[in-house]
Amino acid sequence: MEIVQIVGLGLIATILVLVIKEQKPLFAFLLTAFTGIMIFMFLIGKISSVIKVIEDLAMQSNVDLIFLKTILKIIGIAYIAEFGAQIIRDAGQESIASKIELAGKVLILFMSIPIITVIIETVLKLLPA
Repeated sequence: MEIVQIVGLGLIATILVLVIKEQKPLFAFLLTAFTGIMIFMFLIGKISSVIKVIEDLAMQSNVDLIFLKTILKIIGIAYIAEFGAQIIRDAGQESIASKIELAGKVLILFMSIPIITVIIETVLKLLPA
């Protein structure tokens, strides 16, 4: 029932932000950012559990942990970039949010190079010479 708590926190924060926004827009933004961070902190334990299960599955299937760690980093970059961009959008800065998303995509592309290389090498080994 954690989702009920998260939605409840979001609804309360939204109502407070709507009430406060006219008088103190900076405080409303800070409340929005704080709420987002609180929700993220609430989910860290769940994320940690998922990562542990994925690592255990990778160990059982003899997958190289370097690839798994790279994929987990890529997923982390995607989530953090999206989270940051949404906070920046809440502040009304669409252009900066777009740049954060672009940076996240470039970092993901950069980190995926070793995985792409292994895939291409594997495909080339399967092709007849």
